[in-house]
Amino acid sequence: MKAVFFDLDGTLLDTLPDLFACVNSVLSAHGYPPVSFDKVRAAVGNGAKKLMERVLPAGSPLGEHLAEFRTLYAENSCDLTVPYDGAAETLAKLKSLGLKLAVITNKPHEATVKVMRKYFPEDMFDFIAGDSGDFPVKPDPSLARYAALTLRVSPADVLFIGDGETDFLTAKNAGMRPLAALWGYRTRAQLAAVGAEEFAERFGDILKYV
Repeated sequence: MKAVFFDLDGTLLDTLPDLFACVNSVLSAHGYPPVSFDKVRAAVGNGAKKLMERVLPAGSPLGEHLAEFRTLYAENSCDLTVPYDGAAETLAKLKSLGLKLAVITNKPHEATVKVMRKYFPEDMFDFIAGDSGDFPVKPDPSLARYAALTLRVSPADVLFIGDGETDFLTAKNAGMRPLAALWGYRTRAQLAAVGAEEFAERFGDILKYV
């Protein structure tokens, strides 16, 4: 492996508490019933648009509420978010081994940059990209392949780590080696159901695969 690509939500950072709070703030502002923590957990993984589609009542004006969510989350994306145990130490070790590190996420790009600046050193990652509208969201492999091209590494030399079905499929679609993270928002059974075969139970387990 010459590079390690990471998903963000549920992989590098536990962002679910902030997502949950912002989703329910939008729903409450329009008189909709709140949704549960588990509902938001299940809805995460395919970008902000899909998240709001999955939590809004049928017939709601998606465009209006999506814009409200994006604005609210951009302002409040770091209130309750925390890094996962072992992330800082493992990332530093990977960096010391000379590996290129990247973040490929379906999170809105503005919020992605904000949380990455808050929780990780500026020089830790060589490439950071969220959903800016320039590329299709995961599991489309276009952004992952663009990151590999930018970092001058072959997709076959990239370990792609994520906690969701979307991340596994992105890695496969991009010709990268997938590693399923079990500390995030999906279970081993859910990940195995889409074909995942290699799993990391703790952040430090990543080192076994590089």
